[in-house]
Amino acid sequence: MGTTEHHGAADAIAEPLLPSSTVEVEPAPPRRNMFAFVCATLASMTTILMGYNLALMSGAELFMRDDLGLTDEQVEVLSGSMNMFMLASILAAGWAADAIGRRGTVVIANAFLMASALAMSLGGSFASLMAARFVTSVGVGFAVVVAPVYAAEIAPASSRGLLSSLVDFFITAGILLSYVSNYALAGLPLRLGWRAMFALGVPPPLLLAAGVLAMPESPRWLAMRGCDDEARAVLERTSDAPAEARDRLEEIRRAVAAQVGGAGVWRELFVRPSPMVRRILANVLVLYSFQQASGIDAIVLYTPLVFKKAGISSTSAVLAATVAVGLVKTLSIFVATFLSDRVGRRPLLLASAAGIAVTLTSLGIALLCAGAGAGETTPTPAVAAACVASVLAFVTAFSIGLGPLAPTYSAEILPLQLRAQGMSLGIAANRVTCSIISMTFISLANSITMAGCFFLYASTAVAAAVFVYVRLPETKGRSLEDIGVLFAK
Repeated sequence: MGTTEHHGAADAIAEPLLPSSTVEVEPAPPRRNMFAFVCATLASMTTILMGYNLALMSGAELFMRDDLGLTDEQVEVLSGSMNMFMLASILAAGWAADAIGRRGTVVIANAFLMASALAMSLGGSFASLMAARFVTSVGVGFAVVVAPVYAAEIAPASSRGLLSSLVDFFITAGILLSYVSNYALAGLPLRLGWRAMFALGVPPPLLLAAGVLAMPESPRWLAMRGCDDEARAVLERTSDAPAEARDRLEEIRRAVAAQVGGAGVWRELFVRPSPMVRRILANVLVLYSFQQASGIDAIVLYTPLVFKKAGISSTSAVLAATVAVGLVKTLSIFVATFLSDRVGRRPLLLASAAGIAVTLTSLGIALLCAGAGAGETTPTPAVAAACVASVLAFVTAFSIGLGPLAPTYSAEILPLQLRAQGMSLGIAANRVTCSIISMTFISLANSITMAGCFFLYASTAVAAAVFVYVRLPETKGRSLEDIGVLFAK
């Protein structure tokens, strides 16, 4: 009897409390791939030097004017010329990325950036500084095109938005570092201070080039060269799951099989584009243009002039305020970095464009009160504080959407076989717009007032919001084929 009771108890324990058919175990979501994150980070870090070299002029020009006797017109040209010079390297970057690989192109970019930082620190005339600025533009042009392409090609779909937006994060980090450099070195002797600011840009490219050489080549580029085994190995290391690696390789193979090279790519883009390609290219060009037409480089390059116009007379106080702008801009980029794969690209772009319109209007009104309009008034501390707050709000609005997501969205929607050249064209449009803004701001402010400039930029932000709402569908988590279907309709 005891034996019977023992067996009955064992059977009761062994029997499940619920029928097995009702037990559902949901598979755990795949872990995010950290190797892909490291690779995209190393490639994107090169763009720190773009932000550093671009924004360094905002504070350095205050000292270069006195040391070298530069005029307003020369400062405008020197500040904005890098964007115009960049056109040649931007258009060549797609070819270079396809010819020598994404990784090799980033290494070359770092070599140019190291040489240009040294040349700027040794410059003794307007002509020599312009020559150094041209060398800078070659490195920056290569980096700003190839880094987002590499990030988009190495990233799994689950983190493509985050990894692609790293480019703008590092550009913004470079801007912050340049503002800190301006402030920290402002107390050095006049002839030495601004040169030391540029000399600090010499060592980082060497270190970054060494790091880039340690990361794998883009699986897309390897497949283009017929190295399918190597491409598969890279995809297995950079995908969230083995099945995803297989799917990505098949997608790349189909794109490579349909690819046309050299002149054929440009022919597909311009001479005989399909309706889908025409829509995608138009959206890339317009989105990239709106990013700069918002006036971001007027703020990045001329923040000290804006703050002086607002009534902040002390140079150290002006440079300290620019550090605050750089810090807020850098922190704000995290919003886009971590929300683009959760909320989506489209909501962030819409919120960003609307925020830019509101904050630039606020800045224009504050500058009118400070006497930067047609009338003459005396700036007050409250007005100066309102100007600083408006600038901080503007860079926040820009950095949560339009700044980081323009390259992310563009790289996502371009077909694989057209991506390098298509990104080159988009960034070329971006740099042309940036050149117009940066090389005309002082002259335009003298003509229509500084407040009028920001009212003009606010109107373009309204147009950008309308464009995003009407023309840009959501791409979050979609495959390249799904994105192609969206633009084929």
